[in-house]
Amino acid sequence: MKLDQFPPEMQSLVIPKISGRYLYRCLGCEELYGIEELLYTCPKCGSVLLIEDMQWDRLKEIPGQTWRKIFDYRKMSNLGALKGIYLFHELIGSIIPLEDIVYLGEAHTPVVGANAVMKEWVGMDICFKNDGQNPSASFKDRGMASAFSYLNYLINTRGVRDVLAICASTGDTSAAAALYASYLCGRVKSAVLLPSGKVTPQQLGQPLGSGARVIEIPGVFDDCMKVVEYLSENYSVALMNSKNAWRILGQESYSYEVAQSFDYQVGGLAVVAPIGNAGNITAIMAGFLKMYDLGVIDALPAVLGVQSEHANPVYLYYREAEKSRRKFHPVTVRPSVAQAAMIGNPVSMPRVIRLVEQYRKIGGEQSVKFVQISEQEIMDSMLFANRNGHIACTQGGECLAGIRKAVAENLVDAKRTAVLDATAHALKFAVFQDKYFSDAFEPEFEVSPKKPMQNAPFSISLPGSVPNPAAGSLGAQEFDAFVRYSASVIADVLELKRLG
Repeated sequence: MKLDQFPPEMQSLVIPKISGRYLYRCLGCEELYGIEELLYTCPKCGSVLLIEDMQWDRLKEIPGQTWRKIFDYRKMSNLGALKGIYLFHELIGSIIPLEDIVYLGEAHTPVVGANAVMKEWVGMDICFKNDGQNPSASFKDRGMASAFSYLNYLINTRGVRDVLAICASTGDTSAAAALYASYLCGRVKSAVLLPSGKVTPQQLGQPLGSGARVIEIPGVFDDCMKVVEYLSENYSVALMNSKNAWRILGQESYSYEVAQSFDYQVGGLAVVAPIGNAGNITAIMAGFLKMYDLGVIDALPAVLGVQSEHANPVYLYYREAEKSRRKFHPVTVRPSVAQAAMIGNPVSMPRVIRLVEQYRKIGGEQSVKFVQISEQEIMDSMLFANRNGHIACTQGGECLAGIRKAVAENLVDAKRTAVLDATAHALKFAVFQDKYFSDAFEPEFEVSPKKPMQNAPFSISLPGSVPNPAAGSLGAQEFDAFVRYSASVIADVLELKRLG
């Protein structure tokens, strides 16, 4: 839809104007820093940062109802810069000109309702938001669109040159970072650090295909993260993990899209997210708080964070009901099928603590809950979801297992509608499905296949009397004999009834 086709009163609002004054705020000492250079931690106390728009209140001059119209009309626009996360430009990066925005088809992923079988199995109305339908097949593209758009802005306005974007990853982050860096080919190079042997072949192939320098190191993600942090503190690199506050800003778009998908009526929702490095759940809460502050939504949804028993530091922190007695302790992770969540020392933990406190002040103590589930529950749930019409990854299975347990334990009101984050495409984790079907899980995963959930191809073996097309070209009568025999075997296997 062209600009002149919008209602006259909306035409001046659909195309955003550059505005705002952004600063980094330290979550430790509250110090403020300019954004002229990329900062990842506070130079004074070393804590992580969030980005604040110091002129935020200017946005309140526009009523919440008008903001809804702005976002909804923008969705009808064909302007590339506004088709992704920057449809919500004022909430994500209002200082970035449209010409600097990097858009690769990310965001606005579908919300797909569950069928009656799944709803009954969980005990409430549920749906998946399929973030695996982003360009690199995971939700990480949301944050990368923001981080690389800002990096592109610095390159164009401040003459930044010879940029190396680097990240530690369990797979999805590296795929997204490498993809967005490749789009800025010649201006940005990328390198990714992966834990050796801890990434699926599909995920390893993605950064390699995008031309990134891939470096495997011994250990797990937390070990890779320490190396990357050291590099970012001592060398000239652009860190692209969620320690980068611009990443968090872009991931807030998930909340904005959920609100838009439900016509901004989110008070009856329960938004479920897996927790890895804790950036996603941080962004989800921050996004809903911003919309509430602007009057775009009139109530906050419930938020449920889910962790595996094999990587559960956030769950353990909030298991202590008494706030004054909580103390964060990193955990040593064990092998998990939810690889993107296999993080024992999430860098965004200070952000989680800050945002949970803010969220509960408005929504009440019950508005944010945490639950842990087993590896067995994750795999069973992922397979169950995908047998009922979805394309959930293991993290999507983690969300499904989490909401089911939360309903059973009365942590979530079953009258709500749950929105589950399927963070990546199911094909990225096909290796775990294969292990389940072939009963090949290593003991440390603690997953035992259930017969009804297993599946395997049925192979037809041709007797010597039946012509075989694999042996060479067949004549008409020979091929007919092959077809008739194969069809009869298939009919028996499928228990088909003959016509007539």
